[in-house]
Amino acid sequence: MIQTTGTAQKDAWERRVLPPVEEVRPGLWSIPVPIPDNPLRYVLVYALELAGGGIALVDAGWNTDDAWRALTAGLAQAGGSITDVRAVLVTHIHPDHYGLAGRVREASGAWIGLHPADAAMIGPRYGDTDELLAEMTAFLGESGVPADKLPDLAFASMVVKSFVTMAEPDVQFEDGSRIELPGWDLRTIWTPGHSPGHVCFYSDDRRLLLSGDHILPRITPNISVHAQQFPNPLGDYLDSLRKVRDLPADEVLPAHEYRFAGLPARVEEIVRHHDERLSEIEAVLASRPGASAWEITVGLNWSRPWEEIEPFMQRQANGETMAHCVYLELEGRVERTGPDPARFWLAGTGPGTGPGVGPGAGDAAEGAPRRAT
Repeated sequence: MIQTTGTAQKDAWERRVLPPVEEVRPGLWSIPVPIPDNPLRYVLVYALELAGGGIALVDAGWNTDDAWRALTAGLAQAGGSITDVRAVLVTHIHPDHYGLAGRVREASGAWIGLHPADAAMIGPRYGDTDELLAEMTAFLGESGVPADKLPDLAFASMVVKSFVTMAEPDVQFEDGSRIELPGWDLRTIWTPGHSPGHVCFYSDDRRLLLSGDHILPRITPNISVHAQQFPNPLGDYLDSLRKVRDLPADEVLPAHEYRFAGLPARVEEIVRHHDERLSEIEAVLASRPGASAWEITVGLNWSRPWEEIEPFMQRQANGETMAHCVYLELEGRVERTGPDPARFWLAGTGPGTGPGVGPGAGDAAEGAPRRAT
């Protein structure tokens, strides 16, 4: 069973306001930093007081003036300031986590840490993006996105570049590595899925998991195929869930929503959610054989009517559908033809299949989505 431990955070979430700055454990502070024009509303930045002085941050927030003011005010309430920051531990490269890291380093001299798989994406994502845009446009075409929607969806994420101060990491976190922070025993757990280099941080002596976006109490992170992802992100994500499920964590500190206890139960809820989504996609293919990823996406149930979902979120939805289709394909539950666009069929029902005939492992590999190198 899931138990809410961040009751003030949950109350604020339900009232659609920022939660308070809180000292959630001695020397460990939760600071809400607002996200502009986003249903998540804020990211929870965690400030860790270091033995001998100074502060380490887990994540940093978007690079906006409002976010900067919220972060500096939160640190002041915790008895510190930006100049006290010695390290910024970034769980993953998305703007609400990484965007302010460079600005914090400029003001404090702090080091920035990131997993190598996400560090490799910095230039293509936030620098020269021409190649990435071309790959994304090609991927969306393979997905069956209508030509009149392609430009909007392909360029939908480019606006976020302005919310990031591009900063190469000083430290790269490897799976299982201990992080040198005076007074803290944090261990890196590599949890790819939401991002190729997503990491969580676990404290043995405090029995805490700082989960980033990997595990949230109410919603699930977006798990998408896209130009910078690993080939089977949903498979990676499910493996990553199992990797943390049995940690002896008394409390999970996520990057959004609110703190909670009951890690194994929440992992099982998320696994069930994806099982149900896989079955829903199979049901769509049973009624519409040969559908593209885009056609499947439009046919699924979402949290609000499809027409009300903005282009960036539609692109994420399409990527998530493709991630489930790839997983089903590798499991031998669906097959693919294509690629212009790629079309999906329940196993054994596609063109040229019949009793004793079906796609082999080579077919799945040949049809795997593109990935930037």
